Amino acid sequence: MKILQLTKKFPFPLKDGESIAVTNLSKSLVTHGCEITLLSMNTSKHFVDVDALPDSYNHYESIHTVYLDNRVTVTGALYNLFSSASYHVSRFDFRAYREALIQLLNDNSFDIIQLETLYLAPYIETIKKYSDAKVVMRSHNVEFEIWNRVVESTSIIPKKWYLQYLTQKLKKFEIERLSHYDALVTVTQRDLDAYENLGYKKGGMASPIGININRYTPQISNSSYPSLSFIGSLDWMPNLDGLDWFLKFVYPEIVRNYPNTKFHVAGRNTPQSIRDMQSDHVLIHGEVDDAIDFINDHPIMIVPLLSGSGMRVKILEGMALGKVVISTAIGAEGIPAIHQESILIANSAAEFLDCIKWLMDHPDRINRIGEHARIYISENFDQERNAKKLVDFYNELLEA
Repeated sequence: MKILQLTKKFPFPLKDGESIAVTNLSKSLVTHGCEITLLSMNTSKHFVDVDALPDSYNHYESIHTVYLDNRVTVTGALYNLFSSASYHVSRFDFRAYREALIQLLNDNSFDIIQLETLYLAPYIETIKKYSDAKVVMRSHNVEFEIWNRVVESTSIIPKKWYLQYLTQKLKKFEIERLSHYDALVTVTQRDLDAYENLGYKKGGMASPIGININRYTPQISNSSYPSLSFIGSLDWMPNLDGLDWFLKFVYPEIVRNYPNTKFHVAGRNTPQSIRDMQSDHVLIHGEVDDAIDFINDHPIMIVPLLSGSGMRVKILEGMALGKVVISTAIGAEGIPAIHQESILIANSAAEFLDCIKWLMDHPDRINRIGEHARIYISENFDQERNAKKLVDFYNELLEA
């Protein structure tokens, strides 16, 4: 089976959920006999020197990139106010990328063209013009739902109005494109159900993000007192808003009850507003060299997401490393682990504090929850099993 994979950013280094989700699946598809060609945008924001990729990054049949400057600009945002197009999506609609796509479709014959996220949907018309391949949307999130939740948590009226306007256009685009796919693959059953409720009627399956549990070796923290951690890209608004809320309204109460607590924060593109919160109790690391080492250093992982959709890869990684993850229900969507068995769920400041007390007053629970978490991930999110199911789904799609 020959697959052309389209991505809106180059899926390396493996420091964010999208890159891990794309890379893990493509590697596993190759082990099941697929040949995968990558056509990726190489953006100004996440530029990667493809010539410097490690030798181990060798699972693609061929790699093709197109440099794009898709930075958010005031001019672009203002111009979009007078356009019916979604500003979220139009930032990824470029002639150079379309021309590279046409060249690949003219030179090759593919069975499946897999679009990684909604932002590749503008190219479907081009694909259908130049190829007979099945077009599969791999949706990492219900995109407009993320922004609906951001709007709900925004209190500044002008910003709220503008975000609501953008979200309405994004929702319209997302729903209209549902009829354009030959198949839809989501990372959670909840997201697939949501799309079907919005009118999607063709074939679909939920294929959770998988990880290789053997890559994750739990280590006992050297800290004499259980430390907390957060890690996530801080140029993604839901991460930033959730962390800001936790630092302002949750963590001070935790420190009052447990004065020796340390909270370690890591994330790409950490803004100055977060760096300014550095203190004896809050340690801001910025972007770290190795996310696994960082997570391993702290027995408790905090995921305070108030908005978002899809599945959080960092939760999978934390659980695979035997850490106690304390997450909101939104953060843990798609990971139906049992509260107080292999994960802790908290949806308010009081509930976060209750979870911390539940652990700090009974430290043996930290190891127990962590052990159960690792077993849970091994049994439910193995990337090879997930990829095999997806290959079977693709074979049925091609035979239909």
